Amino acid sequence: MVSIRKNNRGFTIVELLIVIVVIGILAALVIVTYTGIQQRARDTERKTDINAVHGQVEAYYAQNGAYPALAEINTAAWRSTNMKGLDGAALQEPRGTTQALAATVSNTAYGYAVFQSDGTTACTTAAGDCAVYTLTANLEAGGTYQKASLN
Repeated sequence: MVSIRKNNRGFTIVELLIVIVVIGILAALVIVTYTGIQQRARDTERKTDINAVHGQVEAYYAQNGAYPALAEINTAAWRSTNMKGLDGAALQEPRGTTQALAATVSNTAYGYAVFQSDGTTACTTAAGDCAVYTLTANLEAGGTYQKASLN
């Protein structure tokens, strides 16, 4: 007589669980790495933006003998006349929604603190008395990135 025997082959529950755990560990590693890469990219964008604004503000100072006030930089028409090389997108923090600088730095806006030569008195645009400034960005990796006036 011929015996008909079924050959049952397949994966056991333990083998399937091991594979699922390994896939889960690999997925977690990829997610953590990807998140870190995105943070570093946004921090690099912040530094690039601050450097671009810093360069334009210093060029404005070289031509006019004073730094622009916060209200001036935040006015698109004024920027297009006085800072032709500055893209408005450089004023927007990656997590922010507006293309404007703020008096103090936050997680959604770059800070632009501009003062008279004493370093404590706010300047007014009409008097052309803006003598020192600090541009600041909060970094996701921790800390801040600053650029100060060269004078």
